[in-house]
Amino acid sequence: MPDAEQMTQTATSSPNALPPSRSRRLAHFLTVFGPGLVVMLADTDVGSVITAGQSGVQWGYRLLALQFLLIPILYIVQELTVRLGIATGRGHGELIRETFGPVWAWISAAGLGIATVGALLTEFSGVAGVGALYGLPRGLTLPFAAATLLAVVLTGSYRRVERVAIAVGLFELAFFFVAWAAHPDPHALAAGALDIPFTNGAYLYLVAANIGAVIMPWMVFYQQSAVADKRLRPEHLTASRWDTAIGAVITQLVMAAVLIACAATIGRTHPDAALNTVGEMAGALTPFLGTTMGNAVFGAGVLGAGMVASIVASLALAWGLGEVAGYRRSLEYRPLQARWFYGVYAACVIGGAVFVGFWPDLVALNVGVQVMNALLLPVVLGFLIALTRRALPPAWRLRGWYFALVLAVAVVTCALGVWGGFSGAGLVG
Repeated sequence: MPDAEQMTQTATSSPNALPPSRSRRLAHFLTVFGPGLVVMLADTDVGSVITAGQSGVQWGYRLLALQFLLIPILYIVQELTVRLGIATGRGHGELIRETFGPVWAWISAAGLGIATVGALLTEFSGVAGVGALYGLPRGLTLPFAAATLLAVVLTGSYRRVERVAIAVGLFELAFFFVAWAAHPDPHALAAGALDIPFTNGAYLYLVAANIGAVIMPWMVFYQQSAVADKRLRPEHLTASRWDTAIGAVITQLVMAAVLIACAATIGRTHPDAALNTVGEMAGALTPFLGTTMGNAVFGAGVLGAGMVASIVASLALAWGLGEVAGYRRSLEYRPLQARWFYGVYAACVIGGAVFVGFWPDLVALNVGVQVMNALLLPVVLGFLIALTRRALPPAWRLRGWYFALVLAVAVVTCALGVWGGFSGAGLVG
């Protein structure tokens, strides 16, 4: 981990300072590039894919505009983690503990744990679902996936883990082909995107699910911890912002592609279809894409989403608990040097695989998991904004119109997520 005093002294420089030459800017970007893209690829996890698909089936293109509206919101939230990680050299949980005390740190870690468990159940269910498309039993696919995830982290440094995560996550780009092959009607797409039923409780429930599918507690913990673990410095801030912005655009374009594909095909012909599993979604698309192409392309996207999200969510919990409890946590340590860190990661991976292996298909829980994430938003964003006001050096703190913008975005996002979740559950009128 970087020296705290050195980071604090360095962070007193302006966060907007730029390297003087283009060559140095490129070198800085290549050094920094990774945490933002990895966390965004993980953001489009199996639960998010299923949620986007159900949005398209049930509501056509009416939730498409929301996917693009969430791009700047996602960037704003994750950019705050970049500021905090670079300026303080601290992970999210550690910074909460130092700033607000251990009780609040454990409350934050509890929310992280709940969100991580929900994520892992959907990820491994998605992996099992892809295997089922080819007749492979869970007893084969789940142990293989778990072993792969353990090998990636237990035998590599942070940079190696990052490269593998990006390579696996890029399989999600297959969803762009699915959307193109669906041949959506541009006029129907534009008309549907502007037809928004604000008063419908079922619609608001999926609004909450889509918000929860984009902003998750483990994303905040992961990116701030990854920035600190990578030892990024103040001169890397601009490149880190670009890394985050590129990732935010890609992840929401993937969500939009899944929604468009399902709306143009299943939503047009079978709007009442209940697509709760990977197999059901792939099967519903095969009349339009063909069985071989539909299974291969859709399966590759889901597998990439599930694997990279499993890495990120498990590492986020291992980092977060370590920051709160105080045990060693870094991918630069060997497993025997950071037993608790690697132990928590391994427990997440093995536990998730075992649970899904012995339990019926849990992907049906995906929308509920995303709504749960939306209900956790007030805690997640509350801590994030409070830290930017209390823990950042003066030159890095939010102020003026941008602070007002961030606060307004957080309040509106939390309100939509919580109201949509309660409305869909019938708890409010």
